[in-house]
Amino acid sequence: MTLTIMLQFVVVLAAIWMGARSSGVGLGLWGAVGLLVLIVAFGINPTSPPIDVMLIILAVIMAASVMEAAGGIDFLVRVAERIIRANPKYVTIVAPLTTWTFTFLAGTGHIVYPLLPVIYETAHQSGIRPERPMAVATIASQQAITASPVAAATAAMIGLFAEKGMGQWGLAEILMICVPATLTGVIAAAIVSMFIGKDLKDDKVYQERLAAGLIPVSKPVEDRPPLKPAAKLSAFIFLSGVALVVMFGFFPSLRTLDGAKSALPMPIMIEIVMMSVAAVMLLVTRVAVDDVPKTATLRAGVVAVIGIFGLAWLGDSFIAANKDVIVPAIGDWAKAAPWTFALGLFFASVLLYSQAATTRALMPLGVVLGIPPQFLIGMFPAVNGYFFIPTYGSLIAAINFDLSGTTRIGKYVLNHSFMIPGIVATAVSVAVGIAIAGVIF
Repeated sequence: MTLTIMLQFVVVLAAIWMGARSSGVGLGLWGAVGLLVLIVAFGINPTSPPIDVMLIILAVIMAASVMEAAGGIDFLVRVAERIIRANPKYVTIVAPLTTWTFTFLAGTGHIVYPLLPVIYETAHQSGIRPERPMAVATIASQQAITASPVAAATAAMIGLFAEKGMGQWGLAEILMICVPATLTGVIAAAIVSMFIGKDLKDDKVYQERLAAGLIPVSKPVEDRPPLKPAAKLSAFIFLSGVALVVMFGFFPSLRTLDGAKSALPMPIMIEIVMMSVAAVMLLVTRVAVDDVPKTATLRAGVVAVIGIFGLAWLGDSFIAANKDVIVPAIGDWAKAAPWTFALGLFFASVLLYSQAATTRALMPLGVVLGIPPQFLIGMFPAVNGYFFIPTYGSLIAAINFDLSGTTRIGKYVLNHSFMIPGIVATAVSVAVGIAIAGVIF
């Protein structure tokens, strides 16, 4: 690797580091700064920005935002609450499966936040160590991102395959591999979590804190205001849109026009369907249009789009400019043990805190290295390394909602409550994903 390429790589790493420090939209903005340096200082010709990926994310986020404004997300949360409370003795298994399912349907891990107090209360009242279900449920809510048909990360994978002329690989293949893989990973992590730490009745530290009045007595969650009138309807319309996207993905004939030689690309179909779903919800639910931009879902979506815009553009341009050197240098190694590419995805996601940004920044390198698409899909869950350093929003929320103090960051920082379930879920998901990819394809 020449000195010039090494210097360019330093610029890329510096941009990622600055973006990670800023977080949020900072990822995308500093990615653009890094690209500017590569252009001015090294004469690199930038590639085209990932337009399709950004448009897919915007379309899905618009539909989800209208649903949130209509109260649909609140409705889904209350359904999840009933499921969790109905099985208190098995909360360590039920809670992560519930958060996985609802993230899979909604395409966002943010749905876990209002469920965390419910999980805590259910576990605490049943004498179960709250750390067990809370940590693994938080992990499960992110694992589902890499299996959801309407998640930003999945959009990034679909858009990447379309851009690289690999349109035969798309949503259907991602779901066939990642749904069973991530579900298996979550179940494995939940089973392991059942044996983490002592039961509350045997935990001397907990009992001493309880006797000293340092732990609030469990009480039912306060009644919430009634759901908005169109909450249930908006959720059903959104989920119908998700089902339609899945059908188009599995059955290309449904998106093949008369006389056409090939089916319409999935990115276009997702954009059309989800924007149409948003419009139908606006019409039927009579949501105030001005309320939609104020939703947390739309803000999170815009942050994701900006992050992908700058960071993915930077990564694409660097790889495209130097692929003749990069590919021979590490190509043989990647071909001999393609699973090792998953380690790169994992540790990149630790820095980027975004499955979508990690996917769009590193997966193109996997394509260039010649790793078969089915194995790239199998390694897709490796982008869930956000938990490694316990500063992600949902992790901090879980720690704060656990009033028993059992969900925590350890003395050495990395020995925190989320490390074991996170490692187990991710490792098992990747292993199962690669195995399924090898068997099916």
